[in-house]
Amino acid sequence: VAGYADNPSDEAFSRMFERDKNELRDLGIPLETGRVSSFDPVEGYRINRKAYALPAVELTADEAAAVAVATQLWESPELITATQGALLKLRAAGVDVDPDAPVAIASPAGTVGLRGSEDVLGALLSAIDARQAVQFPHRPSRSDPYTVRTVEPWGVVTEKGRWYLVGHDRDRGATRTFRLSRIGDEVTPIGPAGAMSRPEHVDLRKIVAEAVGDAPSGVRAQVWVADGRATALRRGGTSLGPRQLAGRDGEVVELDIGTTDRLARDIAGYGADAVVLEPSSLRDEVLGRLRAQVQA
Repeated sequence: VAGYADNPSDEAFSRMFERDKNELRDLGIPLETGRVSSFDPVEGYRINRKAYALPAVELTADEAAAVAVATQLWESPELITATQGALLKLRAAGVDVDPDAPVAIASPAGTVGLRGSEDVLGALLSAIDARQAVQFPHRPSRSDPYTVRTVEPWGVVTEKGRWYLVGHDRDRGATRTFRLSRIGDEVTPIGPAGAMSRPEHVDLRKIVAEAVGDAPSGVRAQVWVADGRATALRRGGTSLGPRQLAGRDGEVVELDIGTTDRLARDIAGYGADAVVLEPSSLRDEVLGRLRAQVQA
């Protein structure tokens, strides 16, 4: 094998050999031991191609770009080894993946994604694997104070470049979605491992899409606004007529939902002067933000 003949000593040879064996194992290439031939009693190492070779892997340009973006996203100290190992295996199979190539997908460095939340992600994944509840500080937006939440974590998914935890919020008694960039650094496991489990047939991606994604075209919200208040909401919607609520005069305004997360933040900013009538998912999101403010 090229490169071994120049070793100055048997010790240096052994170090290089052990290093190379470890690198091969990291790449998923198994080494077999046995006699080189029936005439040679000395055992040696060999690589059996049939034991590790991948079938032909063909990726479209978009698929290769997605792999490249994934490698950028997982470039944290905790994940870089696994990332590079996967990349090397694909390249060994003849797949051309360039993590530095320009692609028509937003880079995580320019969006609010995982950057800075690697430790949070690691702690949450460990708790999910152990089926253990967690406590962590959370804030609905960067301008809001942190409040401690107790959650049974079901899974972590991505939506439009952002990472979200989905689980059962024990404090709210309901399913909740938390953006990882809004979770504080201290994620603490509580209770025994194996004490909780993810419900069967739950669709995490659907939950996140409904909570924070863009609403389907044509879906609108009805919001009651007090007279003389919430001027921006009035201007952005269509009046459906006057209505009293809890003894206060106001009117019902119909609004395009667009992004649920953004609209919920805007409505919550008006406190009791704006009340969501429908849909219930938007109302729950606003109530969650208001409760967090009260607890703070």
